[in-house]
Amino acid sequence: MMTTKGMKPVRAMIVCGLFITGCLWGQTASSNPAAAPSAATAAHDDSYVIGNDDVLSINVWKEPDVSRTLPVRSDGKISLPLAGELQASGQTPHQLEVAIAGKLKNFIAEPEVTVIVTEIKSQNFNILGEVNKPGTYPLSGADTVLDAIALSGGFRDFAKRKSIYVLRRDANGNEQRMPFNYKDVIKGVHAEQNIKLLAHDTIVVP
Repeated sequence: MMTTKGMKPVRAMIVCGLFITGCLWGQTASSNPAAAPSAATAAHDDSYVIGNDDVLSINVWKEPDVSRTLPVRSDGKISLPLAGELQASGQTPHQLEVAIAGKLKNFIAEPEVTVIVTEIKSQNFNILGEVNKPGTYPLSGADTVLDAIALSGGFRDFAKRKSIYVLRRDANGNEQRMPFNYKDVIKGVHAEQNIKLLAHDTIVVP
């Protein structure tokens, strides 16, 4: 059994070890850039372009009264305290961060802004008519007409599979109607009709 006298050196060693560990931890934390709040910024996907109805989480560091989550309006804009109205649609999250920071510089010294798209609602397509699950579906970026038909659960019994068409609006609001003959496409005929879908395309299955 260890005596009280014998325990003194052990206690001294434990205290010394804890002191050294604390010093090393403090050095590591101070030398790690990720530990600084100003470096805690979210990664961005600059390939994504914000669209109408997308929901954005906008955080201005240490400014909770300015930070908020809000949707992009139908006119493509958002409104923030101090920054006012800004064009969001057509911008990447990083581009919008720069725009917001530029507006806030008149009120906040060196504003740090993070924009995250929390809900993607602008990148959708519609499929209507004689399919089992008509409705609006999120666009993956590689979806084709055949993919859309599969997502919608396939055809109902009386679907006119030779008379399907895709409705698409251009930037000027003009509507284009593109035919899709399902029976030909699955046979390898007119494969070019199996087009890659764009946001807001509508597939009609009569």
